[in-house]
Amino acid sequence: MTVSNLASSDVPIAIDDPVNAKILAVSEDRIQGFQADPLGEISKLSGVELPLVRTRITAMLQAGIIRRVRQTLLATNLAQGALVAWQIGPENLNAAFDFMFGQDPFSGHVVIRSTDGATTGSKYRLWTTLKVPQGFSLEKHCQYLQRRVGAQSFKLMPAKKLFTLGVGHVRRRGLNPGSKSEEPADVLDVSIVHLTDLQWQVLTALKREFTPEELQANLWLPRARQAGISLEEFLRVAHQLHEMGVIGRFSTFLEHVKTLPTGEKVTQYNALFHWAVPAGREIDAGREVGRFHIMTHAYWREGGAEFGGVNIMGVAHGRDKDVLLAHKAAIDAHLAGAGIGISYTNVFWGGRSEIKPSEIAPQAYRDWCGSMSLDPQAMRA
Repeated sequence: MTVSNLASSDVPIAIDDPVNAKILAVSEDRIQGFQADPLGEISKLSGVELPLVRTRITAMLQAGIIRRVRQTLLATNLAQGALVAWQIGPENLNAAFDFMFGQDPFSGHVVIRSTDGATTGSKYRLWTTLKVPQGFSLEKHCQYLQRRVGAQSFKLMPAKKLFTLGVGHVRRRGLNPGSKSEEPADVLDVSIVHLTDLQWQVLTALKREFTPEELQANLWLPRARQAGISLEEFLRVAHQLHEMGVIGRFSTFLEHVKTLPTGEKVTQYNALFHWAVPAGREIDAGREVGRFHIMTHAYWREGGAEFGGVNIMGVAHGRDKDVLLAHKAAIDAHLAGAGIGISYTNVFWGGRSEIKPSEIAPQAYRDWCGSMSLDPQAMRA
């Protein structure tokens, strides 16, 4: 069967198909680091034969069930980044969303959020993740975006430490509130790594999304050719990048919120949790929050007075709002039991949202500046 026939064939594409569920429980976020044969690793961990893994992932990608397949990067170690909250009037909110998603390749997650009541920070409706390539300024980039979309203000919140980073929606279904690891989460440092030209060359080829036609044996051979080097050299440099801490995971990304072609929804709610804990307890609190299985992301970020002094943030997804609130209540109780006081907490619920990988290549930033009639030198840090 050819790749072009898969999506219209009898190959099951529903995420709750037993075979697909086995594959997705692994392929979403369990293939960590660089693997010379990532599809083989998915096969090994899922217990599904490799030809069937290829067939099912290809069919789901063609059908739009899987929105992208790619090697992710730990971009926090490759580019200056931050979570950005934007205060924008309702008349400009959707146009700003469209610009951030459609015309700013450095803004990744773009989400309109709301709270259950008028609370501190609730005037910030648009939230984005932003990466600016090495040598350029986050502040200047946001100042340009502020002028372009008519925002009143913005709040930059770079990550100081990471505790959890991995979106596995299928394997998180049915978790009981309070489900957690036996040990606290590890602490991931945020430090910029400088790469050679060859390493950038390999990285650029490595991170490009896979088309359905590319999900074949010798997955990396065409990428080595794209980089202009032998497969052996490509794999050597890729493993080198892994050792440098800039490779994330090989992942199949499901559509987070939108209804799938099968009529299913992977998740219904996207919750950004905020906690303010005592100064000096941020790492302790982050490790405790990060051990809870429901959390897809957990960070130490400083929200400042605009957000009640919040310093621990995390994201959780689910199909039932009350269940997500029960998960958060279990985390709150656990923090209290660990002697970590909470002076402020809140939930920012996601509404309209789009996700794309943030561009991190310096040349891409220079090219973008040209398209926006900006002087790249004026945007430097």
